[in-house]
Amino acid sequence: MALSLGKDLIGLEELSADQIRLILDTAEPFKEVSERAIKKVPTLRGKTIVNLFFESSTRTRISFEFAEKRLSADTVNVASSGSSVEKGENLVDTARNLESMRIDMVVMRHPSSGAAQFLAKRIRSNVINAGDGTHEHPTQALLDLLTIRDRLGRIEGVKVCICGDILHSRVARSNIWGLVKLGAEVAVCGPRSLMPRGIEGLGVKLFRRIEEAMEWAEVLNVLRLQLERMQAGFIPSLREYNRVFGVTVERLARASRKLLVLHPGPMNRGVEIDSRVADGEQSVILHQVTNGVAVRMAVLYLLAGGNPERAEAAKGQGSSREGAE
Repeated sequence: MALSLGKDLIGLEELSADQIRLILDTAEPFKEVSERAIKKVPTLRGKTIVNLFFESSTRTRISFEFAEKRLSADTVNVASSGSSVEKGENLVDTARNLESMRIDMVVMRHPSSGAAQFLAKRIRSNVINAGDGTHEHPTQALLDLLTIRDRLGRIEGVKVCICGDILHSRVARSNIWGLVKLGAEVAVCGPRSLMPRGIEGLGVKLFRRIEEAMEWAEVLNVLRLQLERMQAGFIPSLREYNRVFGVTVERLARASRKLLVLHPGPMNRGVEIDSRVADGEQSVILHQVTNGVAVRMAVLYLLAGGNPERAEAAKGQGSSREGAE
């Protein structure tokens, strides 16, 4: 029986290592589509996908839009601001009304943890979690995994340290699940006030000093301080955070090996990461953005019932036909 993702993509916690590898492998041929003059294949022609964002987003929403359009799907964007949601309609009513218009998939970002799973159990359409509260952000973790594999040639055995605001980060949780399942060694580093209780139970090491983390790691995944989710008292000040935990050129230079630096964005330059690092030769942040479109194309394709063995062939379809339309 062919491996599949099932109906929805809610998080990496519920996926097997083989399912994660399936997504990464399927993303590979879709990278080429974005490099062509005509960046489109007819793979999802006739499918309707709704991007339902109850939280503001730029990078994730645009990345999903590019992925959907490059697969030739019809895309509808719904933001909570100015919609029926703002007038008091609940999540299920909104989704059921959309589903009555015969949509095929919903890509949803929501401020409440568990919202994507809640919706997926109540509608027939495929649901893709684009970030739910502090729970998971699976496609971000998948693009991080693909970027590490691209640059280092493997994930198994790689030492990855996730640095910063672990407590409020859905990206951290998805990355931990994905990395551990694929055999990486994983650590976290940050202030005690921004570290979830019992984090070691997820199979990760804990560093209290960024210098120790850099000495141990091969890859640093630097997280944004999520100031919008914080109340007073988590850190003394942004300047103090940068002084103690900031990823700087000087700290990178003192590390015993050349580290790969990732950041899920958007960045607080001069806080968790210095501009010279973000724009420097060890940064793969823009490569992450490029991989994000390919990963999301792969997820959409697989949930729509696509055969991963045909993804390679699909990338070559439609060039002349799309150009003529």
